Amino acid sequence: MADLDDFTTGDSGASATYPTQCSALRKNGHVILKGRPCKIVEMSTSKTGKHGHAKVHMVGIDIFTGKKYEDICPSTHNMDVPIIKRLDFLLIGIQEGFLSLLMDSGEVRNDLKLPDTDVGKEMETRYNAGEDTLVTVLSAMGDECAIAIKSTTK
Repeated sequence: MADLDDFTTGDSGASATYPTQCSALRKNGHVILKGRPCKIVEMSTSKTGKHGHAKVHMVGIDIFTGKKYEDICPSTHNMDVPIIKRLDFLLIGIQEGFLSLLMDSGEVRNDLKLPDTDVGKEMETRYNAGEDTLVTVLSAMGDECAIAIKSTTK
């Protein structure tokens, strides 16, 4: 019985998503399309037809990969919306393609990859120039990605 009570992970068991009625979703909001967290860039609703339900056509861009996804859902049905967290960290190093980020608690995390985008190139440029830079990290559904940077103001 003792081996069933393993609390070492610290995971509350909370879901990474929550349900929302399709008709309540809005452009620039977020939704799960084809199992991926996406930002809604286009939405249109068809009229109710012979069999009763209005349909919502959504186009979304994956928040991590930038890939485009589409889905059609009856307006009365529920769709999953990802729980998204944005956190800012101080960039203190770049080693072998990974970022060294200082957290508010004073701990350093080294597990985030340097993005292969213009933002990643800008991070390297600012770090090499010795600028103090804040990195915005987006996390949803177990994925994390550095998406933006800004200079610290002094």
